Amino acid sequence: MRLPAGLRVSVTVVTLVVLVVIYVPLLLVLLNSFNTDRTFGWPPPGYTTHWWSLAWHSEGARDALFTSVRVALAATAIALVLGTLAAMGLRRTRFFGRNVVSLLIILPIALPGIVTGLAFQNGFRTILGLQLSLWTIVIAHATFCIVTVFNNVQARFARLGGNFEQASMDLGAGPFTTFRLVTLPMLRSALLAGGLLSFGLSFDEIVVTQFTASSTDRTLPIWIFQNLFRPNAAPIVNCVAAALVLFSVIPIYLAQRLSGDAAEAMTGAR
Repeated sequence: MRLPAGLRVSVTVVTLVVLVVIYVPLLLVLLNSFNTDRTFGWPPPGYTTHWWSLAWHSEGARDALFTSVRVALAATAIALVLGTLAAMGLRRTRFFGRNVVSLLIILPIALPGIVTGLAFQNGFRTILGLQLSLWTIVIAHATFCIVTVFNNVQARFARLGGNFEQASMDLGAGPFTTFRLVTLPMLRSALLAGGLLSFGLSFDEIVVTQFTASSTDRTLPIWIFQNLFRPNAAPIVNCVAAALVLFSVIPIYLAQRLSGDAAEAMTGAR
């Protein structure tokens, strides 16, 4: 469908404005990481890699990075298992309230982070009597990471149908063999894409983490927030933030490619 010339121009202009608003601040973060001025004066009086060297040797940043990676990996693992099981369960069974259950699974990612964080803090401390720790962060992160895996697996099931699995069962394969040899290979790229998105969501989460982390467990986003307004740490924070921007592109790009390639492959197979 061809759009009228005036509408095409309007859409192009709006798209460019949105891209500028989104990406120019990110570009400024990257440029300021090389700024010789501690106050980030503009235009930069000069450029240096000194701040990157300090960021690389910052013990606080390294510890926070390690904590973020551990939390993200654990939350992603939980999300992959529970999200896949939930999608398979809702796909294969029909019962009253099925849509309500699906809504409850998706709801955590739609709720404001401050509401989710406050609810988990009250649940852990008041109801369960638990001390906040690394695992309370993992559990809280897993609730919204499950949604990405659940949605990816459901979408894949909707495209595939059940013909291959039925054929496997008709040929004598049991449920576990069918899952291992038929279902899981068909879901592989969807699970990988969901896992990458889950890792990215968990890695940069700050609001929920603030409510569920102990005073000694600092993820990288929390470390950045705590050091952002310290004059001596501001250049280092800028370098860490710039590195996060660059590395965040990788999982998102891979997830997009995997989802697109899988969709094209299934379209061609049909």
